[in-house]
Amino acid sequence: MTADLVYLVAGASLLLAIVLPALLDRWAISAPMVLVAVGIAVGFTSLPDGLPLDPQTNRAAIEHVTELAVLVALMGVGLALDRPLSLRRRASWARWGTTWRLLGITMPLCIGAVALLAWGAGVAPAAALLLGAVLAPTDPVLASDVQVAGPETGDHEVDESDELRFALTSEAGLNDGLAFPFVYAAILLATEGAVQNWALEWVGFYLIGKIVLGVLAGIVVGRVLSYVAFRSANPSLRVAERGESLMALAALVSAYGVGEVIGGYGFLSVFVCAMTFRSAERSHDYHAAMHQVAERLERLLTLFVLLVLGIALSRGLLASLDWRGVTIGLALIFVVRPVAGLVALSPRLFGGSRLTGRQHWAAAFFGVRGVGSIFYLAYAAGEADELGTDWLWSTVAFTVVASVLVHGALASPVLRRVDEEPAPG
Repeated sequence: MTADLVYLVAGASLLLAIVLPALLDRWAISAPMVLVAVGIAVGFTSLPDGLPLDPQTNRAAIEHVTELAVLVALMGVGLALDRPLSLRRRASWARWGTTWRLLGITMPLCIGAVALLAWGAGVAPAAALLLGAVLAPTDPVLASDVQVAGPETGDHEVDESDELRFALTSEAGLNDGLAFPFVYAAILLATEGAVQNWALEWVGFYLIGKIVLGVLAGIVVGRVLSYVAFRSANPSLRVAERGESLMALAALVSAYGVGEVIGGYGFLSVFVCAMTFRSAERSHDYHAAMHQVAERLERLLTLFVLLVLGIALSRGLLASLDWRGVTIGLALIFVVRPVAGLVALSPRLFGGSRLTGRQHWAAAFFGVRGVGSIFYLAYAAGEADELGTDWLWSTVAFTVVASVLVHGALASPVLRRVDEEPAPG
């Protein structure tokens, strides 16, 4: 019976993933909002006993499903970004300036603020740090209006022109991997004890070494696969000419596998691989075909996760939620992220940016939390039992759902107002 129910849930997710985007296009309602609501309603029905909904008991399954959803999203995001990033050109790095601010300033501020709030509320230091780390990654796919639409192609050198959507999408693509060092810091704090016992190892290996290895793996795999797809001497290997879009999945799996095998962050490898592949024959229509495959699979996996999350919400997932979890979750959405974003984008503190006035506020506010947070918690819970408490699961689930509802409802009207703002100068 349980297996049959899984097929039913998967089928419902697929159907809704197909029809909801067009159906809700004119309304301030996102598909993730509907999926969570449907899941909650299903959870109140007479479902069979023994469903695999307890997060800690089914931690491994949750980890792998959410991991796959994040990986597919990263491949799609990397292919969608039109703005080039050349490691050897300072001007190219400068065009990503808004992204670097959100990553280097906003994300650490959010991690620190959430960790301090949790610690001040009586949460153990390791669990408090983990909560800050798992809630750090942003996930624009849960509010589709704040991400770039997809790769532009044609007979010209493309460059992303919408600074707000580019900043939010590129931030999400990179911080899904850059949050990992802080997750490991929480794990080390829980398993190794005092910070002085592992601080040097963390800085040298987890903060620097694994990031470098992950980026290198993504560059190498991306270059090899793009050479094969576009320039191979063997016509049978030039899959771009045939439009074989499943190369997106082959690149995803290959980059992640290589990145993890050599000890790097596989999430970063996948995103960098997609960016590297995109840089080859940038205006080729093949990129759009690959992005379409990744986008559809990402939508299906994300909505499936949210539907199951909704069912779990009405089946006891929030049983351990208390005032601390509610306060921290809402504070992150309405105070911590907006303030940290405004600090990072402040022209007085760090100079001007490519964002307009309204775009500054929107970029600061739309820090959507999603599937990545669930993955990181499941991963950490498998490394240390004290990091898999019911309270952490309840708090993260509440924050993700609150983000889906708040950001999903506000995305369309806010972005519409932002788009109406006249261009500077």
